[in-house]
Amino acid sequence: MTHTSAYVSALDLFSIGIGPSSSHTVGPMRAAHVFVDRLEADGLLSAVRTIAVVLHGSLAATGVGHGTPDAVVAGLTGLDPRTCDPDLIPGGWARLGDGADLTVRGHALRMGQADLRLAPLTLLPRHPNGMRFTARGRPGEAPVAEEVYYSIGGGFIRRDGAGDDGVDREDGVDGRRPAGGTTGSGPTRGGRGPEVPFEFASMADLLGYCDRERGSIAGIAWANETALRPAEEVRAGLDGVWQTMSACVDAGLLRTGVLPGGLGVHRRAADVRRRLDLLDERGEDTSIEWLQAFAMAVSEENAAGRRVVTAPTNGAAGIIPAVGRHYLRTRPDIAGDPARRAAAMRTYLLTAAAIGSLFKRNASISGAEAGCQGEVGSACSMAAAGICALLGGTPDQVENAAEIAMEHNLGLTCDPVAGLVQVPCIERNAIAACTAVAAARLARQGDGAHVVSLDTVIETMRQTGVDMSGKYKETSTGGLAVNVVNC
Repeated sequence: MTHTSAYVSALDLFSIGIGPSSSHTVGPMRAAHVFVDRLEADGLLSAVRTIAVVLHGSLAATGVGHGTPDAVVAGLTGLDPRTCDPDLIPGGWARLGDGADLTVRGHALRMGQADLRLAPLTLLPRHPNGMRFTARGRPGEAPVAEEVYYSIGGGFIRRDGAGDDGVDREDGVDGRRPAGGTTGSGPTRGGRGPEVPFEFASMADLLGYCDRERGSIAGIAWANETALRPAEEVRAGLDGVWQTMSACVDAGLLRTGVLPGGLGVHRRAADVRRRLDLLDERGEDTSIEWLQAFAMAVSEENAAGRRVVTAPTNGAAGIIPAVGRHYLRTRPDIAGDPARRAAAMRTYLLTAAAIGSLFKRNASISGAEAGCQGEVGSACSMAAAGICALLGGTPDQVENAAEIAMEHNLGLTCDPVAGLVQVPCIERNAIAACTAVAAARLARQGDGAHVVSLDTVIETMRQTGVDMSGKYKETSTGGLAVNVVNC
């Protein structure tokens, strides 16, 4: 599994992109973009007449359902998942047909559908989500350039011989990006992680800082973030992430229709919203039902390929927004005050990101490596920690909330029906959002003391992912994916 040594910024862990998958859509799109960037920077693009791409392992097994071929084509043409119009992505691969002109940085290439090949049974050595890009002057000629990339979860990518996102650490290339970064992990230089005042490799480290500094987990994360970027840039980045999350909830609560992909799944969040509005008028308690509706709204937007925030992945993108909106709905005094609302959501996101960075560093947030425990489980744990902090939890109680949430997601498989991020993914987000709130409330009833540490649960999750059969890790070759008949 993936282990990283650098601090992971909240503004990289929460990156704005498109659905339906951070690892199978956003990551490959970024990899294609970086490959062309490198061709151009090395002065090779003018010699290229065609590019061939092979998707390996999980990327190939569920790639069509996750929109991976379309995402690669979009990335080659220069589209950025953070800023592009989502409507421009679908159908790009099909339009290549037997051969079509593709404009890459103003340079004309010729590609056909056959130039983007799926190899589900061939695994590359570093990760189940591997892809090989080969640029040639003419078909059959020796390559002008050839590179291998891995989509390692959450939209993060790694190039062979480089660090996350194709940043070449050996060459000392600075990977610093603006707040709300577009490509994944935080700044790197010369093989070293970014300079932050509180480097932590475990929850024990993080709690130790909280004890010594008499501070909160969000406070420690804030100190690290503002060591990397100006404070105003961090505030703006966090506010932008929350605004995008919240806008995604609102959009999903309004849209109706059938989700793409051929499975015939109808959007449900808008219908649920209408029913809940009626129940609210009668004075009934609908707080849990609204929480579920918020999560489903985001997950349906993701399944439709719309704008979402990886949190920490797209497959689990509904949980953190839903729990945040649930908190604001139950605290109208905070929700109605823009300054207090912004401050609360910054605390929420910073706390959640600190926990998420531990999962990424010490286990995995990739469904192809760890199963859905790495995606929905991590997001559930992050959300539980975040809302526990908002409810006034101590650092020990926040850790307990994160541990409870993850402990009860251990072993969760990733078995999407028809390779689509729809069944069971949408409802799974709704249930995990409820688990996150329950874990936080349970932790707040204690003093923070508990038998199993979060570090132990993260390591257990890592071991469980290693032991889990590959057919339960985002390949659609086991579980519901083979027991639900899709005709």
